[in-house]
Amino acid sequence: MSLFYFIAFLSILFALLVIFSKNPVHSVLYLILTFFTFTIHYVLLNAQFLAIVNFIVYMGAIMVLFLFVLMLLNLNQDSEPVKSNLVKFAGIIGGCCLLLTVVASLKVTNVSGVVAHTNDSLGLVKNLGKVLFNEFLLPFEVSSLLLFSAMVGAVLLATKDKSNA
Repeated sequence: MSLFYFIAFLSILFALLVIFSKNPVHSVLYLILTFFTFTIHYVLLNAQFLAIVNFIVYMGAIMVLFLFVLMLLNLNQDSEPVKSNLVKFAGIIGGCCLLLTVVASLKVTNVSGVVAHTNDSLGLVKNLGKVLFNEFLLPFEVSSLLLFSAMVGAVLLATKDKSNA
């Protein structure tokens, strides 16, 4: 149980560092660490499929895309426009509304310390694979062919036409 609290503390710490970091690249790196702590939470909750998807999709694809976009934008302090007081006031109002919503939802929510976990094989990839390759084999294969044809089409559209050169 203490491992859970330690990982929860790290999740909150890295999330706060994402918000308060001045450098956008550091902020994205802290967000990757936050997603990694979420992956550890999924493993602790015996949800291996969610952990793998979170690791591959969010940390491996989306966050790398964020890093590339930030590096391509070439953000400079000199070129950043000065924000007016109206924009700052709107940000404060939005943050207060978010805080009020979080406090109200925590007040209404009844959270107990014990989680009822009756099925130990609930979030395993093995069970997902059995269902996916037994009951949904045809739709799975059709979707894979559709994705393959979309990939081939994207490659053909991205290549330059050599006959016009």
